[in-house]
Amino acid sequence: MRLDKYLKVSRLIKRRTVAAQAADGGRISVNGVTAKPSKEIKVGDVIEMSFGAKKVKVEVTSVQETVRKDDASSMYREIV
Repeated sequence: MRLDKYLKVSRLIKRRTVAAQAADGGRISVNGVTAKPSKEIKVGDVIEMSFGAKKVKVEVTSVQETVRKDDASSMYREIV
């Protein structure tokens, strides 16, 4: 699944266009490498996002095309 779509489906970012802009701006990295919106995401990848002073680091635990809002947080695990 594409990075921008994964971020939207998992609800880490609200809209896919915002996710694509963040990736194009170099604010998202996958496994330590700056990623483009079209980067393929798979289970086990580590995604790091930075928005101003806020940094979020998560590990992908599942990749699904659609998921209910209540179950979206089960698609990733936060890393401290």
